[in-house]
Amino acid sequence: MKRISTGVETLDRALEGGIPQGSWVVVTGEPGVGKSILCIHFAYAGLKSGDPVVYVTTEQEFRDVMEQAKQLGMDFSQFSVYNIAWKKEPEELPEIVVVDIFGLLKVARQLTEKSKEESPDKVRRYAALSIDTLIEAINEAYEILAVAKERGTPERHVRLVIDSMSAFWVDKPVMARKYSYQLKIATHRENVTAMLTSQYAPTTRQAYGFGLEHIADGVIHMWMDDVESAKEIRRWLIIKKMRMTAHATKAFRVRIESGRGIVLEEA
Repeated sequence: MKRISTGVETLDRALEGGIPQGSWVVVTGEPGVGKSILCIHFAYAGLKSGDPVVYVTTEQEFRDVMEQAKQLGMDFSQFSVYNIAWKKEPEELPEIVVVDIFGLLKVARQLTEKSKEESPDKVRRYAALSIDTLIEAINEAYEILAVAKERGTPERHVRLVIDSMSAFWVDKPVMARKYSYQLKIATHRENVTAMLTSQYAPTTRQAYGFGLEHIADGVIHMWMDDVESAKEIRRWLIIKKMRMTAHATKAFRVRIESGRGIVLEEA
């Protein structure tokens, strides 16, 4: 079985060498535990190994992601980056295509205009944070990366990051499971290994909507001890499930170090 590196050596060992290719892995946890940093590791490892990357970020602009990554020892500027929100065409074949909130807004407008042309009397208006817009944006990213002959079917291995999925159902959490299935059916391919994040509420430590973990092939959960009781920040990571993998079953202590990123220690 071909396994895909997470970009964190200790985590790869805990996964028998990495994530099985074609898997959908969900990283869950409250804000501040390191979910986005793990996504950065995953994307950066892909770029270094020659995998094209689609990076969807709803939490921040990608330039901020790049700045944070550089502080953690991962320099994305050495790779060809293209944002689908840009009006200009890419001057060279990108290695990573970014879909941020501005890119989603652009795709939503394109879909709305297309709906007007097809049915002027019954126009469907698309929102930036809708699953249909997200699916269209991902397929557009595949085309820009030139990895697919047929729309939505990559011929090369692609790494897909979506940080975070919770943004797509924050106003309707009961729809989380339906939206999760819709996305996976539309975009899941053997040549796509995906890492998606899901927010947990700090107060209840429960997910904003249930469903994403059910459709995932793997779940990596991250959390921190109660800071008022511990009087310090203590982060943790555990692999809750990973299909086709005899993974480690104990939690790892998480440190986030300048110049290194996530460092795992056995508890």
